[in-house]
Amino acid sequence: MIPTYPPGHDLLRGKVVVVTAAAGTGIGSAVAKRCLEEGAQVVISDWHERRLKEKAAELGDVHAIPCDVTQEDQVQALLDGAVEQFGRLDVMVNNAGLGGTKSVIDMTDEEWSRVLDITLNGTFRCTRAALKQFVAQGGGGAIVNNASVIGWRAQAGQAHYAAAKAGVMALTRCSALDAAEHGVRINAVAPSLAMHPFLAKVTSDELLDDLTKREAFGRAAEPWEVANVMVFLASDYASYLTGEVVSVSSQHP
Repeated sequence: MIPTYPPGHDLLRGKVVVVTAAAGTGIGSAVAKRCLEEGAQVVISDWHERRLKEKAAELGDVHAIPCDVTQEDQVQALLDGAVEQFGRLDVMVNNAGLGGTKSVIDMTDEEWSRVLDITLNGTFRCTRAALKQFVAQGGGGAIVNNASVIGWRAQAGQAHYAAAKAGVMALTRCSALDAAEHGVRINAVAPSLAMHPFLAKVTSDELLDDLTKREAFGRAAEPWEVANVMVFLASDYASYLTGEVVSVSSQHP
């Protein structure tokens, strides 16, 4: 049984939040919607400009800035645009990632590098840019990264994605120590299976069934259930929490 979608409680009232990869139907758009409901001023970004415009129109009161996280100048333009629009930055949600299924035997350098560049390097670029902005503002702020339980577990055909997500976990832990002196918190969530239309389209029924059976509740998470945890990590309720990877799943080390 899926829980009832909860109302907002102003957990992010007055905060400026940037969310990457928010134009789809998954966790990015869910966390942008949840941040709005929690009182935040929200900037959404995505590399796909048409879908980004459509998502901005769907969500309503958001500011949209296209961004390819593999390009440092675009990442900086995203942060600069958010500050220009709202005057500051309070929360950076690094959601951009790329998956795919390919055996290491057949995987090309290009396929490996593409997944790592978007998923891990993109998170690094956005983290670095956000930290510089937080320091320029005088400190304080929160970064929430989207990792995955696949950073802990083994799954055939997922070496590139698993390596990238394990890297996001390590980046979260280490950068949290670098950021602590500036009063900035950096945490991550590690979802397993968060069901949305695109995932259902690109994943076999057999794999979805197998992943579902691994979960304690016997079902996939709804994207908003993952978004709720990300909102908590972004909020002042998590004021003493940093360097943590929170499993939004029954799977953990």
